[in-house]
Amino acid sequence: MNSLTSPARTHYDAVVVGGGHNGLVSAAYLSRAGLSVLLLERLDHTGGAAVSATPFAGHDARLSRYSYLVSLLPTRLVDDLGLDLALTSRSTASYTPWSRGGRTGGLLVERPEGEATRASFRELTGGEDEYAAWQRFYAEVGDLAGVVAPTLMEPLPHERTIRDQVDAAVWRDLVERPLGETLEARFADDTVRGVVATDALIGTFASLRDASLVQNRCFLYHLIGNGTGEWRVPVGGMGAVTDALAGAAVAGGTEIITSAGVSAIRGSDDGAEVTWHAGGREHTVSARHVLANVAPWVLRILLGEEEDPATKPVGSQLKVNILLDRLPALRSGVDPAVAFAGTLHLGEEYAALETAYAQAAAGAVPTRLPGEVYCHTLSDRSILGDAPSGTHTLTYFGLHTPATLFEANPAATKAAAVARAIASLNEHLAEPIESCVARDADGNPCIEAKIPQEIEADLAMPGGHIFHGDLDWPWAANRARLDTPAQQWGVQTDLASVLVCGSGARRGGAVSGLGGHNAAQAVLAAR
Repeated sequence: MNSLTSPARTHYDAVVVGGGHNGLVSAAYLSRAGLSVLLLERLDHTGGAAVSATPFAGHDARLSRYSYLVSLLPTRLVDDLGLDLALTSRSTASYTPWSRGGRTGGLLVERPEGEATRASFRELTGGEDEYAAWQRFYAEVGDLAGVVAPTLMEPLPHERTIRDQVDAAVWRDLVERPLGETLEARFADDTVRGVVATDALIGTFASLRDASLVQNRCFLYHLIGNGTGEWRVPVGGMGAVTDALAGAAVAGGTEIITSAGVSAIRGSDDGAEVTWHAGGREHTVSARHVLANVAPWVLRILLGEEEDPATKPVGSQLKVNILLDRLPALRSGVDPAVAFAGTLHLGEEYAALETAYAQAAAGAVPTRLPGEVYCHTLSDRSILGDAPSGTHTLTYFGLHTPATLFEANPAATKAAAVARAIASLNEHLAEPIESCVARDADGNPCIEAKIPQEIEADLAMPGGHIFHGDLDWPWAANRARLDTPAQQWGVQTDLASVLVCGSGARRGGAVSGLGGHNAAQAVLAAR
């Protein structure tokens, strides 16, 4: 895709600030509806966190550098925009290695679940009760997801509208009480509790018993995509998602300018001006609407407010990308092609998660770092180029590593966190992962790690927070005002001409395109 160097006009129906996947969705919908649209991106490429990269010299493998799976992207959105995008399912949902009383094994959850899953629960717990509890719990989660998912591309429903369609006990257990209390009541086994709990902690730093319920909101977002919550693999890597969206936007007539660092948005209820720097000079255009695909904290600064450190989001993840010459063997004896095909849980037993949270909250890197690993290339080898047979990628996502841990000594703390991440994997391997890691052209191990500060520097996500801030419930409070299209779609700011279209919008988290879609619908409804 060729980017322009200067705008074709001085006034647009809509200017989109930020070319991440949500910004591209907004631009595609609006331009295809006949509006004049300009999209401005600070980096020299679009995509934001949804990009592929070749980080290792001498290797053509294109890794999904930041975002790595697609969960919430609605099929309807893909169809609306005619995206040339293939998403494939993983054969394994999850595998959790365990060691108890001298025995080693693994809790396998197939996709779809079958007899091997039942047998795996029986081996771990010694009976049938825990798997029955698992099936009941996820059936109830599915009932809630089935109610919420169809609303995500529609104006916001009020809370009571959703609540009235859900069993009262399910609503209480998932929406009104801390998720940790629910898991402790529903499940007896520490490992099973932890496997369920991890979806509540992706990019979210909280105890499972946190009274704010931020963990509950994160859990819900991870399980409502398309009504199933399945996390799918983008064939070709995350860059394929960006390429498809950028193609749809350009085909609709969107003008895209990259290397355009927006410095100010001056808005009123009737319109706004956007100023950016590119090519060594300052540019300004006006627009009826500005759609901000930046974190709300950043947007306030662009609108002229002072930077407020006290309200800056705090991200909480360690992302590690690894290129392997071969998959390692596991102590449990399971086929690595099964264990690594889905989400491989490490140090994520329920008690271990709470211990790690307490240590991180006290300012220390968790002694046993919780995290999860997945191998893209077991589902899609297209990202490897001409790599030799046996080559694979691994993606590690670490929990309970808030940005605050790294502030005093980023390099040393990062090294400690990466070492503990690797140790958590080696704990369950028959051979150290280091013996399987490929080397780059300079002989260095093909391992790339990103802490929240680096994600902030790379992507301008304040605090490295992958959701741009804590997630909201995907519905409006019962007494919320839904008078304007922006309020009705959950994308409003204090100015009628400026809307939020990124992850900071209500219903905007994860790789979903929902923030972009909903902001575009608000603009179209206001015409």
